[in-house]
Amino acid sequence: MTLAIFDLDGTLLSGDSDYTWGEFLVEKGLVDTQAYAEANDRFFHQYQSGTLDIHEYLAFSLAPLTLFNKEELTRLHNTFMAEKIAPMMQHKAQALLQHHKEQGHFLLMITATNQFVTGPIAEKMGMDHIIAPIPEIINDRYTGNIVGIPSFQEGKVTRLNDWLAETGYSMEGSYFYSDSRNDLPLLELVTHPIAVDADPTLTDIAKQRNWEHISLRD
Repeated sequence: MTLAIFDLDGTLLSGDSDYTWGEFLVEKGLVDTQAYAEANDRFFHQYQSGTLDIHEYLAFSLAPLTLFNKEELTRLHNTFMAEKIAPMMQHKAQALLQHHKEQGHFLLMITATNQFVTGPIAEKMGMDHIIAPIPEIINDRYTGNIVGIPSFQEGKVTRLNDWLAETGYSMEGSYFYSDSRNDLPLLELVTHPIAVDADPTLTDIAKQRNWEHISLRD
């Protein structure tokens, strides 16, 4: 099956689920509001500029998960999906996913946002599989640590190659849709690299290399 690979934040969603999860925690008063909001903003700007230390960021973003049990987190995430993610879902993105599905393609999401946040979003979108940073769970509680290599920048390629080796899928004829300069390593790997509402750096690269550049904004 042909792989149709999708970034999530800023690509299929009109916003960033990771950053918005941080805003959600602040709004609900579940974290130290001022300090957390300032750090959340700082990390988001680093991501946009291509300078993010993913390990430092994941330590920050996963720490709140340690404060709650899994039932509490499930309730919080359900509220987050309804209040924050639903408004970021895009009709054109869903139509694109349906287009690939009708062609018999395998829908694969690869995101740098941790799997606690993104797993339910991928399921809602009808993805066949998701590759995301995996939060560690011990004795049914999140530890704040990460398991394995984060799927960020070159890490997306590493995690994808590991998955390909496990499953036997091929990159022949593959697609990858992304908005971010951070995804250049994977864009360079696929048969059909497609920029989506791209940041200025990726927009320039797409023009130089004659890559398709589309918009999914409704």
